Amino acid sequence: MKSKNLKIILHGCLLTTAIGFTTSTFALTNEEQLGRFLYFDENLSINQNQACASCHLPEAGFADPDRHLPVSEGSIAGKFGSRNSPSASYAAFFPEFTLKRGVEGGQFWDGRAVNLTEQAKGPFLNPVEMAMPSKAAVLLAVESSPMGYSQLFLQVCGNNAFNDARNNIQPGIENAYNCLADSIAIFERTEELSPFTSKFDAVEAGQAVFTAEEEEGLSLFTGRGKCAHCHSLGGGKEKTVFTDFKFHNIGVPSNPELISLANLPADFKDPGLGGFLNDPKEVGRFKTTHLRNIELTPPYMHNGVIKTLKEVVHFYNTRDVPGEWPEPEISDNLDSNFVGDLGLTDAEENSIVEFMKTLNDGYIAP
Repeated sequence: MKSKNLKIILHGCLLTTAIGFTTSTFALTNEEQLGRFLYFDENLSINQNQACASCHLPEAGFADPDRHLPVSEGSIAGKFGSRNSPSASYAAFFPEFTLKRGVEGGQFWDGRAVNLTEQAKGPFLNPVEMAMPSKAAVLLAVESSPMGYSQLFLQVCGNNAFNDARNNIQPGIENAYNCLADSIAIFERTEELSPFTSKFDAVEAGQAVFTAEEEEGLSLFTGRGKCAHCHSLGGGKEKTVFTDFKFHNIGVPSNPELISLANLPADFKDPGLGGFLNDPKEVGRFKTTHLRNIELTPPYMHNGVIKTLKEVVHFYNTRDVPGEWPEPEISDNLDSNFVGDLGLTDAEENSIVEFMKTLNDGYIAP
């Protein structure tokens, strides 16, 4: 975002941002290191002020740090997207989009990008995001970047990449741009974005124990709270990211603030998956997000209409209680067997919230 003023310095194996986040990189391959440079490079936006990291910042759970806004502002001041920025962390665990097992997987809220590589291609050229005029312009921005990784780019993506961009040689441009996106996806699959270092993981490893309230929250999460209906825990040796990878319409209300910021019609209704597939049976459905670092990534839902984790749990508990919530943005295809009127007390809602806080990475066991 234009207002984040994200300044990145990369020196060997250390990354430091002006907002105070410092982390050692892991042992990265050339492709992973290139993807990391690209992910943090503001020069790849029309006004040299927005990187992938601007709306998917490590400190904010790899989501937008501007928690007071439901959607992100782009490189051009006053231009806003129409959906809340999801977390880039753990996105690598979503399978490729498929219709073969019922609709599941993919990237973006509506699954329209089949995988991380296809997702990475979009924001650079989106007029309300990084707003670059062409793929060639993105490649030439890599060449001129003050971060100084152009030679690494040529090493990974081909020696003619920048010449092809200057001379409008389309096959070369396509190949280099695909390589750029794939490098970002390769970086997003590294341990840096998916470290599994939460208290939940420590408890699973026998290195910590839940408090009584966290333990009750887990019991409610998998029981009467019905959270695990969609945010499943998995099983066996697989690490869980708390999602079924599918799409649901849970009946969240419209967000007038989003409609105003994105300059949408007052009666705008986001069709979600149904819009992507052009299928009325899927209208209003959105991808089940993972819950890793969920405390760090407000606001919530595809339109950012719910501001806190407590409100999220209260919504699931009371959506169908008269007077509690506005009408759903889209009432078609509404899920009702795990949300609506669950009868949880205020204290039980709080316990579920406390359990979800144990999913934040960076926990240090006693």
